[in-house]
Amino acid sequence: MGTTVCRAVAEDPELALVAAIDPRLSGIDLAQVAGINGTGLEISGSKESLVSSKAQVAVDFTSAESAFENMLWCAKHNIHGVVGTTGMSSAQMDQLETAFAKSKANCIIAPNFAIGAVLMMRFSEMASIFFDTTDIIELHHDKKVDAPSGTAMETARRVVAFRNPHEHPFAPDLTARTVLDGARGGRFDQGVHVHSLRVRGMVAHQEVIFGTLGQTLTIRHDSYDRTSFMPGVLLSIKSVMSLTGLVKGIDVLIDAKLGFAPNRESNGGELG
Repeated sequence: MGTTVCRAVAEDPELALVAAIDPRLSGIDLAQVAGINGTGLEISGSKESLVSSKAQVAVDFTSAESAFENMLWCAKHNIHGVVGTTGMSSAQMDQLETAFAKSKANCIIAPNFAIGAVLMMRFSEMASIFFDTTDIIELHHDKKVDAPSGTAMETARRVVAFRNPHEHPFAPDLTARTVLDGARGGRFDQGVHVHSLRVRGMVAHQEVIFGTLGQTLTIRHDSYDRTSFMPGVLLSIKSVMSLTGLVKGIDVLIDAKLGFAPNRESNGGELG
């Protein structure tokens, strides 16, 4: 993801790539690692290069613990953040919200930057009030270390939250005997089951299956290549300076594109 982000930023005429950080590759020419010519950049091993290069926005696709520490540092140094790393705890998110509220910088943390995946979650919210059962199946490459994915968990949260004010809980699971533990997946709130597949050759895929009397509805999104996340990443880089504090997800950016008022409570922030 790091090399893909670097290429996307370097190729965008509205942006300038001024630093690349990876402690494991410190001192190596970026062109050698990412195949980007003309930047003249050497990979740095320290966050301090963001200050020396006068970077305005830092993009983070690392690990949950690293991203948390990196964004605390960015908030302290007034550098805007765009984060695609999932797995941070509620307590860590609260700390980041406080840090960016005190900072001159803002931050977007999104479980998925693929615009199609965000629309999948939005469509799933809409469908949730009309159906009695739902299962979420997420499919990723076999090197993904967390399960379920951040996108699957966010989808489950949003489906339940959207349905609650409108309807009763989903129908109960009547499975009486489980031959193999985990066969029904992980049970989220109100009977939403989440299933994780790790399949070599895949990238990132998810389907949300709804059912009610005499009909089903499947909403599916597929990312076949990491470039699928780049339009959302680039949109976030260009928009983060206009936000306020910590924003969760890129829905607010899509709403702005569509001309909608930024009133989604789940975003955790709004356009300034």
